[in-house]
Amino acid sequence: MTYLIDRRLQGKNKSAINRERFLRRYKSQIKDAVGRAIKGRSITDIENGEKVSIPVKDVNEPNFGHAHGGVWETINPGNKEYQKGDQFNRPKGGGGSGRGKAGNSDQQSEDDFIFELSREEFMNYFFEDLELPNMVKTQLTATTEFKNQRAGYNMSGTPSNIHVLRSLRGALGRRIAVGGSSRKAVLEAENELIALLEEGVPLDDLRVVELKRLIHHLHTKLLAIPFIDPFDLRYSNRIKVPKPMTQAVMFCIMDVSGSMDETRKDTAKRFFILLYLFLKRAYDKIEVVFIRHHTAASEVDEEEFFHSRESGGTVVSSALHLLTKVIGERYGSGEWNSYVAQASDGDNWDNDSVLCKQLLINTIMPSVQYYTYVEITDGPPQNLWEQYAEVSNHHANFAMQKIVTPADIYPVFRELFKKQPK
Repeated sequence: MTYLIDRRLQGKNKSAINRERFLRRYKSQIKDAVGRAIKGRSITDIENGEKVSIPVKDVNEPNFGHAHGGVWETINPGNKEYQKGDQFNRPKGGGGSGRGKAGNSDQQSEDDFIFELSREEFMNYFFEDLELPNMVKTQLTATTEFKNQRAGYNMSGTPSNIHVLRSLRGALGRRIAVGGSSRKAVLEAENELIALLEEGVPLDDLRVVELKRLIHHLHTKLLAIPFIDPFDLRYSNRIKVPKPMTQAVMFCIMDVSGSMDETRKDTAKRFFILLYLFLKRAYDKIEVVFIRHHTAASEVDEEEFFHSRESGGTVVSSALHLLTKVIGERYGSGEWNSYVAQASDGDNWDNDSVLCKQLLINTIMPSVQYYTYVEITDGPPQNLWEQYAEVSNHHANFAMQKIVTPADIYPVFRELFKKQPK
């Protein structure tokens, strides 16, 4: 019989087994709470943990009790104000044993159970309905640069690369190792000479003379050891390694006309979040620029980008003109890697779709690393899709896919950013 003993250390007042059991048992409630948290979060802080609240009625433990069948006789407390048959108005506060007026819908109830999810747990629930595969297999085609990196020491090199401290340390170790036996012999000979002289042995004694000659020879031998030898020299070694450029800008472009309802906006937000998390793996600094458009385009903050809705038609070229202007004014120095993600339901004026294709082919695509277009619709392809399909024939860094349901977001994302054959 084999016994398996789990000796993993648990934190104080924590139990990983009980925590996993709790997450499995109240999976649906936690998932709903994560969905509510995502809608109120910013794209740039989506990867942090979260405190979620679950109604206490959902976490009550089951228990056994007596059934209320049969005939029951109860005695209720009386009062001095009302008699049987009296009628009175319902209290405005709601009555019962509550503690006052009801709060707003966005306020936490006193009967909510607050539970804190870690970063990994939060991301697992966030990606669960997207059928998340192994992200390690997905690589982003990004522009890389080579940087010098320290890689130990060499025994040969140019004088400017000599590492003084490492060379002196090696020389000291060599002198100690080479002269160790001689120092020991000198110490023994000096002790013996001192002992003979203390006993009154004359200076011309043969043994005393021989010891003095030996001590002089050993000191000469020690002095002959060079302070530093060419063998001791060490040179700093530096190699060139490919590293991603540290700066990237992510442009989020979305149609906010009347045809883009809240469901489509929520789907677009999840796609933008995936792109931000993916770029975060390759770049140290990422700036996010939000451009919304209907018949006119404007650069806005994230709150207005996702929660503002306009009525009327759609002119996509207005957003592309603004994108070109922003890249030229703020990110055209060559120090930024530009990534663009555009989400729309595909609705656009016919003549404007042709203009969008020309802007992408001639102006935008040469100045960005990657451009992705997702069309969030369950209907047939629109005129914008047909025009955008011709852009990929001119530029390999342009990709487009269609999203029908939220479950399609990650498979579409993986298809857009799969590793391209060399």
